[in-house]
Amino acid sequence: MPKGMEWVIIILAIVLLFGGRKIPELMKGLGSGIREFKKASSGVEEDESKPSSEQKN
Repeated sequence: MPKGMEWVIIILAIVLLFGGRKIPELMKGLGSGIREFKKASSGVEEDESKPSSEQKN
């Protein structure tokens, strides 16, 4: 099977499972979840880079 054919089958299965109207809602939720995860993980990195005396404030 060509490499692109797997993606076509996966996308077709998603459309059949969720329907065309639900897919934009799912992608919006997925995007906001990824955005929140990135924001939270960058906040953890900033907290770790501060000296311990500044973290107590």
